[in-house]
Amino acid sequence: MFWRGVWGYLPAQIVQGVVGFLTLYIFTRLLSPADFGHYALAFSVTTLAHTVTFSWLEASMARFWAAERTPEGMASHFASLYRTSFAIIAVFTPIAALIVWLAPLTPAFKVAVAFGLAGAPVRNLAKLAQERFRAAGEVSKAAGVDILVAVLGFLVGAGFAVAGAGAASPLLGLAIAPLFALPFILPGELRQTTGGTVDRARLRAYAAYGYPIAASLTLALVLASTDRFLLAAFMDAAAVGAYHASYSLANRTLDVIFIWLGAAGAPAMVMALERGGRETLRKTALEQGSTLILIGLPAAVGLSLVARPMAELMIGRDLRDAAALVTPWIAASSFLSGLIAYYFGFGFTLGKKTGLLLITMAIPAMCNVLLNLMLIPRLGVAGAAISTAASFAIGLIACLLLSRRAIALPVPWDALARCGLASAVMAAMVLMLPPLGGLVELILDAGVGGLVYAGAALALNAAGVRDVLKRLVQARRRVAA
Repeated sequence: MFWRGVWGYLPAQIVQGVVGFLTLYIFTRLLSPADFGHYALAFSVTTLAHTVTFSWLEASMARFWAAERTPEGMASHFASLYRTSFAIIAVFTPIAALIVWLAPLTPAFKVAVAFGLAGAPVRNLAKLAQERFRAAGEVSKAAGVDILVAVLGFLVGAGFAVAGAGAASPLLGLAIAPLFALPFILPGELRQTTGGTVDRARLRAYAAYGYPIAASLTLALVLASTDRFLLAAFMDAAAVGAYHASYSLANRTLDVIFIWLGAAGAPAMVMALERGGRETLRKTALEQGSTLILIGLPAAVGLSLVARPMAELMIGRDLRDAAALVTPWIAASSFLSGLIAYYFGFGFTLGKKTGLLLITMAIPAMCNVLLNLMLIPRLGVAGAAISTAASFAIGLIACLLLSRRAIALPVPWDALARCGLASAVMAAMVLMLPPLGGLVELILDAGVGGLVYAGAALALNAAGVRDVLKRLVQARRRVAA
C-alpha cells in the first residue's frame, strides 16, 4: 500500500511543488514587501483558525475509517463527522465575521484575514473527502483534488493580484479553488451518510482522539509562525515579507516531499497496525522512515547549498538577500519538522495517545517564543530562522522520548548513517563548483549534486535503495512476461 501511494501521489506533489515555486516567484513580484508580509500574517491567522476548529474532524476521518467493519458502522462514521462539520460551520462563519469586523486591523489586512477565514469551511469539506480517499487507498481521487485545488488556487490568486487586490489575492485563490472541487466529490461522500445517525459516544471518542491532535497542530503552527508576528512587532511588515519569502523557498520544497511520502505512509501504517499487528507495523514503519531520510536529508542539504542562486532566481529583488541568508536554517528546521510530523509523531496517533502529542509540541513551541524574543532584536530575520531550527531540534528529542509511552516507531539509524555519508559526499562536490550565479549556477549545482548523491546512495545501498530498485525491475519483468 505504501509504494502504491508513493507513486500514485507523485504527480500531485510535482504539481504542488511547481505551484509553490510559481506562487513565490509571482507574488513576490506582484505584491509589495509590505503586502506580502500582510499576506503571510493573514495566512498564519487563517491556518490557525482552521486547525483549531476543523482539524479534529479531518484527523478522525483518517484514523477511524479503516477500523469500521459493518455498513451500519460506516454510515454512522460518515454521518457523525459530516453533520457535525456542518453544525460547526454554521457557528464558525458568523463568529469569524464578527471578530474580523471588530478587530483593530488596517483595512487591507482585515480584508485578507476575512477572505482567508471565509475559505476555511470550504477547505474543511474538501479535506474530509480527501482524508477518506487516502484512508481507502483511492489515490487517484485524492491526488486529483490536490492538483485541481492547487492549480486553480494559484491562477485565481494571481488574477486578483494583477487586478490590484493586494495582500488578499493569494487567500482569495485558496478560498475559491475548493468550490470547484466540491460538486464532484461532496455528493458521493454525503451519500455515505445514508442510514447513519450522529452517534454521541462515537463523537466523544473522536473528540478525545482529535482535539489533542488539533491542539498539537496549533502548537506546531505557533512554532512555525510566532517568528512572523514577533518580526512584525519588533520590525515591520516588510521584514515579515522577506522572512516569509525565504521560509517558503526552503520549507515549501521539503514540505512537498514530506506531504507526498506522508500521504502514502500514514494510511499504510494504520492499515498495518489494524490488520497485521505491531510486528507488521514495525517493518512498514522502518521502510517508510528510511525512505523519508533517503529523500528528505539530501533535499535539505541541497537547498542549503543552492540558497543564493535559488533566491536570485525565485525571489523578488527586494526580498532575495534575506532569503539567501536564512534558507539553510529553514531547510534544517523543515527537515526536523518533517520527521516529527510525518514519522515519529505518528506513533502517538497510532497508539491513540494524542495527549502526549500535545505535550511534545508544547515544549518546542514555548522554546521558540523564548528564543525569538532573545534573538530577533539582536539578529533580525536570521534570529527568527535560528530560533525555529533550534526549537524543532528540541521538539524531535521530546518526540523520541515521549513516544515510548505510545507506539515508538523504529529509528532508521542505518539509513541515517548511509544517507548522511552520501549527502556529505554530495556537499563536498558541489562546494568545489564555480559560483556562476543565477539559473546557470542553480542548474549546475543541482544537477551535479543530484547525480553525485544518487551514485553514492546506490554504492552504499542507502535506505536499501538497491533492493527497492531490484524489486521494481523484477515486477516490471513479471508484467512484461
